[in-house]
Amino acid sequence: MKNHVVIASLLAVILLFAGCVSESPEETTTMITVSAASSLTDAMTDVAAAFEEDNPNINVELNFAASGTLRQQIEGGAPVDVFASASQKHVNLLQDQDLIENSSRVTFAKNSLVLIVQTGNPLGITSAEDLANEDVVKISIGNPETAPVGKYAKESLESMGLWGNLEEKTVYGENVRQVLTYLEAGDVDAGFVYMTDAKIAKNNTIEVITTIPTVTEIGYPVCVLKASENKDAAQMFVDYLTGETGKQILTDYGFTAE
Repeated sequence: MKNHVVIASLLAVILLFAGCVSESPEETTTMITVSAASSLTDAMTDVAAAFEEDNPNINVELNFAASGTLRQQIEGGAPVDVFASASQKHVNLLQDQDLIENSSRVTFAKNSLVLIVQTGNPLGITSAEDLANEDVVKISIGNPETAPVGKYAKESLESMGLWGNLEEKTVYGENVRQVLTYLEAGDVDAGFVYMTDAKIAKNNTIEVITTIPTVTEIGYPVCVLKASENKDAAQMFVDYLTGETGKQILTDYGFTAE
C-alpha cells in the first residue's frame, strides 16, 4: 500500500513539473511613443506599421504636430520615446537642454519647399515674385515659430526681398497639413508646402508652380529621448527608420532618404 502511495506521489510531482515546463511565459508588450512632424504623417504611419509587423512585441503610438509644438511638449515632460523633427533647430534646442541621447541622433531624410496654388491657377501666378500682385490677397505659410515649413518659407522670402511686401497677406497654418488644407479648400490664393505634401493633395485641388530655394537645408533629424523608459525599443525603431525598409517607405513618399 505504501508503494502505491509513493508511486502516486511521484506521478503527481512529475505531472506538476511537466505542466510547469509546458507553460510558456507570457510575452510582454512594450509601448513606445513616437512624436513626428506633420509632414511625416503618411510615411511614418507606414514605417510604424511595418516595424510592428517585424517586431510584434513592440507597439508604436504616433503623435503628429508641428515640430516646435512637439518640442514644447517634450520640454513640458510629455512621455515621448522618439522625436522626428522637420528641422534641426528643434532637436538642437532639446540637445542644449540635455534631453536627448546624443548618440542616437541622425538625419534620416530631406525634403524641398514648393509654391502651390489653386488648381487652374486662376491668378496666373508663375513665381514667388507674382505673389506681390494686388490680385493675390491671401498666402498661407506655416507659423514660423513652431512649423519649420513656415520658417523655411519666411527665410526664402526674406532672401528674395519679398517678405516685407507679403507679410500682411500671410495666413499662418498650425502646420504644413493645415496650409495644404487651406489650398485644397480654396481659402487662400497660394501657399508654401513641402513637395511631399503637395504630392498627397486631394485630386484636382492644387498645382505646384515652382520649387523654392531654401536658405537652410530641409533635413529631418530623429533621436531617442533621455527620459524614455524603453530606450532599447526606441533605438530599434530609429534603426528601422534609417534601415532599408524605412528608407524605401520614405522614398516612396517623395522624401530623399539619407
